[in-house]
Amino acid sequence: MAWIGESRDLSETGPSPRPSPREGGRHFPPLPLGEGRGEGLPRSRFLPPRRLRLALLLASLAIAGLISHWRTVEPPEPGALPVTESDPVPANAAARPVTYTNDVAPILWNRCAGCHHPGEVAPFSLLSYRDAAKRADFLRDVTESRRMPPWKPKAGFGAFLDEARLSPRELDVLARWAEAGAPEGDPADLPTPPTFPDGWRLGTPDLVLTMPEPYDVSPGADIYRAFVLPIPLDRDRDVAAVEFRPDDRRVVHHARMYVDASADSRRRDAADPGPGFATLGGNDIPRPGLGAWIPGVTPRMPPPGVGHVIKAGSDLILLMHYHGTGKPEADRSRVGLYFSKTPIARAMASIPLSTARIDIPPGEARHRIALRATLPADVHAYSVLPHGHFLLRTIKLWAVLPDGSVLRLLWIDDWDFNWQGQYHFREPVALPKGTTLHVVASYDNSSSNPSNPHHPPVRVRFGPASTDEMLGCHLEILPDTPEAGRTVRAKWPAGL
Repeated sequence: MAWIGESRDLSETGPSPRPSPREGGRHFPPLPLGEGRGEGLPRSRFLPPRRLRLALLLASLAIAGLISHWRTVEPPEPGALPVTESDPVPANAAARPVTYTNDVAPILWNRCAGCHHPGEVAPFSLLSYRDAAKRADFLRDVTESRRMPPWKPKAGFGAFLDEARLSPRELDVLARWAEAGAPEGDPADLPTPPTFPDGWRLGTPDLVLTMPEPYDVSPGADIYRAFVLPIPLDRDRDVAAVEFRPDDRRVVHHARMYVDASADSRRRDAADPGPGFATLGGNDIPRPGLGAWIPGVTPRMPPPGVGHVIKAGSDLILLMHYHGTGKPEADRSRVGLYFSKTPIARAMASIPLSTARIDIPPGEARHRIALRATLPADVHAYSVLPHGHFLLRTIKLWAVLPDGSVLRLLWIDDWDFNWQGQYHFREPVALPKGTTLHVVASYDNSSSNPSNPHHPPVRVRFGPASTDEMLGCHLEILPDTPEAGRTVRAKWPAGL
């Protein structure tokens, strides 16, 4: 398969020539063999013109062979590791009756109720027997197909916090409960219902930033909007953590936060007639990231002495993805900042594995783009945030360590534009200096892609509109030493 749009480490090699389909995505200019008597090349004292042309032809064929060999010596894409389920289906499961109170309620409350409770973004609640019983067949279908809970990373390719993937036992319980007619069971067996905190999860923030004015979300909206929140600091401050608090959870799909020490975002805000300014997914906000929020994610404090330095006069850019509820709504969300109690010895950074060299022909169902970058220092990876639009179908990130061993970091094989998230590794991943990071993404620009916004398909290139395409795979890292941090930020100054 051709490496169409292939991109090596851009910060090391610089822009490459325009791709040529005949070279599988790379353009190799022909040697100037000339005509007749070898014009365009120096005459040889030792070879007659005919022999000189023959020698040059053989040399060019040899070079082409070497080039072809070099292009194929790319590391193979690793597959997922075998998964040993910690919660398999019991051998005697079929002989045991399933009820809501004993079996189903604990699953729904633990896995689904974070979004499916009153006031949250999900369209219905799953806190009561009545809520669940009338949707028993629906719950079986959407969980068997893995549409819900919306957890996109593939099992066996990276381990993450807050994983929402249902186990084989949980899937079996929901299926057998629906097939049995959704029996309730004894209400006395019902466990204690969950409670959902109304206050700040990390405690009272040191500084709370609020959207300057409410934003009206229209009934059928699917909106990406960025808002400028000035940070009132009289000096540079060390920030350990941030926590996002949605105002109207029914319309907030997800949020991302950036720091802008320039006036760029203010200018975009001033040029847009409405509150904030239009954006798409954040790749058009080339500023360091502070974090992201999706329903169900738990905010966490970093290790002591770790965080971000925010310069006085900076703005926090709050990127919101809104979903309409069918009626007019208004949102005015907040962000809490938690200052570090100790001086920041190491600051979080990010590696933006991304490219603007995207050109997808119409009708192409497996358009492949590959990126790679080499780490200049020892770091630990904490999270990964992938990004693309409607044609993206799969994205895979892995690392090849200096000793040749492979670390599987992220694989999404069923991309959904509406369910993008930031995935935090269960444990920090050590990536020593010299590690090569690989990203491979595939796009489907055929008429068989139900998410394709173009009918019939058209050529799609890089751009900020939802009908354009992007590729981003942003790795949040903690450099092992202050010197390593300076090295990383010198190579990738923009960050997320």
